[in-house]
Amino acid sequence: MLEPFLLRALVAGLGLAVVAAPLGCFIVWQRMAYFGETVAQASLIGVALGLALQLDITFGVLIVAVVIAALLIWFSRQQVVALDSVLGLLHHAALAAGVIATSMIKGPPVDLVGFLFGDVFAVTTADITWIFAGGIVVLTAVAWLWQPLLRLAVHEELAAAEGVDRRRIRAVFIMLLAVTIAVAMKIVGVLLVMAFLVVPAVTARPLAGTPERMVVLTALIAGGSVLAGLWLSATLDSPGGPSIVIVMAVAAGLSLTAAALRAGR
Repeated sequence: MLEPFLLRALVAGLGLAVVAAPLGCFIVWQRMAYFGETVAQASLIGVALGLALQLDITFGVLIVAVVIAALLIWFSRQQVVALDSVLGLLHHAALAAGVIATSMIKGPPVDLVGFLFGDVFAVTTADITWIFAGGIVVLTAVAWLWQPLLRLAVHEELAAAEGVDRRRIRAVFIMLLAVTIAVAMKIVGVLLVMAFLVVPAVTARPLAGTPERMVVLTALIAGGSVLAGLWLSATLDSPGGPSIVIVMAVAAGLSLTAAALRAGR
């Protein structure tokens, strides 16, 4: 566990656990998992963009994630088609476009499996810099918007009546989500990134009595899952990202089972 690549994986995973915790809680509270999933699927287009223009992959993913987030914000203003249908459209179209775009890149074949499921052991010092720099931005913005975000999560209509600008706050939140997805993709990949955001928050929900405690508990659960997942991966020679997510899923299953047993008494 003291190998440099394992230490980089650990630092990156723990940094992401802290950054993702408050966003994951708000995703659970506001039932926005499908929003995040759509942005995550579009990240594959960003991979193709980065490879085609010889940019840093994270930067290419960030550009596309922000563009897709902006499209989601724009399309949510129309009232003709239900938002879940619009999300379904963008969700599948973005993934298909990403697969096509990466297959058309000239040069050596693109390792789609690596981008879809991530490779935490391939994390570089530059990737860690992205995670911590982006994390500082995200956490600062969340702290600044904590009260309006929380009021929207508790009762959206009441918050709007009290003067909270729903569209602006939600737009900023979606952009923060896009940034987090972009920096997380290298660790857990396109298909698992939302698990990293949502599953620890689901685990913490039955165990926390206040929003602040839930955020802290979510970060601790995610951090513990990173440690256990990397140990599991090193022991069984299993993929790093999926190993972390499966540990998170087991913890969530135990938490929800305990909640169900308490409710049944």
